[in-house]
Amino acid sequence: MRLWSLHPRYLDARGLVALWREGLLAQKVLTGATRGYRSHPQLERFRAHPQPGCAIVAYLHAVCDEAQRRGYRFDRAKIAAFDNYDCQIPVADGQMQYEFTHLCAKLSQRDPSARERLRGIPDPEPHPCFVVVPGPVASWERNSA
Repeated sequence: MRLWSLHPRYLDARGLVALWREGLLAQKVLTGATRGYRSHPQLERFRAHPQPGCAIVAYLHAVCDEAQRRGYRFDRAKIAAFDNYDCQIPVADGQMQYEFTHLCAKLSQRDPSARERLRGIPDPEPHPCFVVVPGPVASWERNSA
């Protein structure tokens, strides 16, 4: 499961669809609708939010907004209803750079033209739910060495 801290606009079509599916799974985990993936490390930052369910809902709405901007038809009805979609989760600038490098490596293999569109971006923008703060790569990243 990869819940990108990067803005969804950087993802290619396959990446955006995968993010949608993984985000929906994360929503089930965080709202108690499934018992699988409960200890997945990428969910730590959502669990640290005062309202984890609300945080993943806000995350999914932004993913759906990007899909809609591209003309895709993601079913927004699959997103749980919450009263408040305000979400500000801190993400370290080191994590942002790590993810951007990771995404560029994936795109070099999977979609070189999408990779080329990312060339020259010095500071990638975060997903709308995240606010960038100084810091290193997250401790839950497997290959952060």
